[in-house]
Amino acid sequence: MTNSMEWLDFSKYENSNSKFKAELSDKGGYITFSNSSSGGNKKYFTLSLESFLACLKDILNNHASFSGHEKYVEKEWRDLGSQFYTDAAANAQCTVQTKPMFTTLSKIIMWANSPNYDTNNPEANIVLENNALKNTIAKLEDLSNEFSPKKQSEKSNILQENIAYKEKSIREFAKYIFTYFYGNDWLKLINSTRQNASVINDIDFISHDYEVFKRVIGEFSSIQSKITLSSSNTIRYFDEPIFINNNKYYYFTTQWNGDGDYSLSFSNLKNYFERKFPQYLIKRIDEFYYLIRLEDIPKVLFDNGSFIKNLEISGLVFSNTLITRFISSLLSKPFVILTGLSGSGKTKLAQAFVQWICQDEEQYRVIPVGADWTNREPLLGYPNALKPEKYVKPDSGVLDLIIQANNQPELPHFLILDEMNLSHVERYFADFLSVMETKKEISLYSEGTVENGVPSKLRVPSNLFIIGTVNIDETTNMFSPKVLDRANTIEFRVSQDEMKNFLSNIKEIDMDVLSGKGAGMASSFLEMAAIKDFATTDINVINAALVQFFGELKKTGSEFGYRSATEILRLINQLTILEVSLTTPQKIDIAIIQKLLPKLHGSRRKLCPVLETLGSFCISGDTKIIKDVFENADFDFNGTNVLYPLSLEKITRMYRGAIENGFASFAEA
Repeated sequence: MTNSMEWLDFSKYENSNSKFKAELSDKGGYITFSNSSSGGNKKYFTLSLESFLACLKDILNNHASFSGHEKYVEKEWRDLGSQFYTDAAANAQCTVQTKPMFTTLSKIIMWANSPNYDTNNPEANIVLENNALKNTIAKLEDLSNEFSPKKQSEKSNILQENIAYKEKSIREFAKYIFTYFYGNDWLKLINSTRQNASVINDIDFISHDYEVFKRVIGEFSSIQSKITLSSSNTIRYFDEPIFINNNKYYYFTTQWNGDGDYSLSFSNLKNYFERKFPQYLIKRIDEFYYLIRLEDIPKVLFDNGSFIKNLEISGLVFSNTLITRFISSLLSKPFVILTGLSGSGKTKLAQAFVQWICQDEEQYRVIPVGADWTNREPLLGYPNALKPEKYVKPDSGVLDLIIQANNQPELPHFLILDEMNLSHVERYFADFLSVMETKKEISLYSEGTVENGVPSKLRVPSNLFIIGTVNIDETTNMFSPKVLDRANTIEFRVSQDEMKNFLSNIKEIDMDVLSGKGAGMASSFLEMAAIKDFATTDINVINAALVQFFGELKKTGSEFGYRSATEILRLINQLTILEVSLTTPQKIDIAIIQKLLPKLHGSRRKLCPVLETLGSFCISGDTKIIKDVFENADFDFNGTNVLYPLSLEKITRMYRGAIENGFASFAEA
């Protein structure tokens, strides 16, 4: 298969001065490219490989017309594209985003013929030699044909939402929408309008009504300016004509409203174009308007290797084992706590994964926990005492996220609680801790009293995954066994070798390259999370290890119950599914450090004897655990005689902490 990673490295043809960026998406073979942001607002657009391939074939088939236009001249390339591009989406884009299209096509030709034209400036020139075009078409066809997932499930595909355009101004957005769909044939639209004689500033003109849109276009017999197109200190039409024909100048209206019952309203724009073009959606999210193209994306089996590769491209550095532990933990129990060294990437890993697997930002929330959270209101809101028919939703958006997760069971949703222990978790999170086990609903208010769309009882669905990040210092609170017992706890540490590697390969982090790359695997991810099977391979070995640790942990009151035992076996089963190369001791090691050790804490007198015994369980042979391991600063935790290296290294640190400070716990700064 053609190596798509080569495609992703467009940095070869871009630098800090490049105005137009381009990147191949993993989501089925689409290229996302940008404008120059000269107006201060960078916009992104998406076209399929097939669309660009069609453009290249059109250029080759009409080579005589394109030849001689190697240098970029906007009007020439807009007219050439409008006349010769047979792909509808590409034709529409070339009329409104002429230079971004030109630049992206130029980069594609450079990529296919590298290194022959590597010195070309793609924003100013394009290679149009016959052989270069033929070679590009052949290479892009290979990539397009083979750019599909290796493993597909038997179930139907999912609809992926790809943002084609984003704009904050409703007026600019409406103009773009009309231009996008009708810009290559304005005359056809104008001939289908209702025409009305009108006057502005004593200038006679014809206003055109189209479908439900009144006075959407103004037709003038001469060129106009902002002054002549304004009345009552308001400009009525954009001062640049959208179309000129037979000495007639056509201007697009500015009189759009985001809200209200007007002909030129967002709701009319949305209803008309979604009905007319069902493969598109028009949305308003927060302060922005979006044109979204629906693409039929194949459902593929979940593959953590794909996530690991995308992480490398983004500039984030995590060990493969840590990533496997994180994903397996989510799959076995939808509540994971990330603790450890401050600045070691706890929040970044959580953000990276949810950005990667979610097709829409509405599927997740990153919530910084406040130090003043004493109840559930910051997460779930509260009934309005003054207006009983109203329920006050929290500004955090958590309640909306949970409601949406219930309404979209086919998509995973994620709640990331950053600095989760700045407040007592047991206070603001008590309802969630309870329903995790009982599967009951959270009662929000008395049924029948609220009328603003909030349900009286809230179910926390199985497709909602909660990730908490934790730092330990004088401003934070410790977790109770009740919390730790319900989660997988993963500690982040940075070794000397990892820091050395990071410093020698440091680069800017680009989280945007992760967005939606794993969205096609979301359904498979949920199917895996629904697996509640227990580990069966080497089950006697696993059970013996668990019973051994149970007996010793009981001496400090840190033994585990039936729930933890069940979740350990499920975790080991998910590890087996996700990473077949893991050995049984490695899986037991992960289970010990994530499910058994986190509850350990106490004084030196209470803890040290237990840690000595637990440490001896982690190593084979005739080893004096205190002298050879705990007191040996140069001990190799990856030695051949070490059964459980992760657990032994943690137990050693806890032992040394207990000796030095008189007290130790699993959580540390």
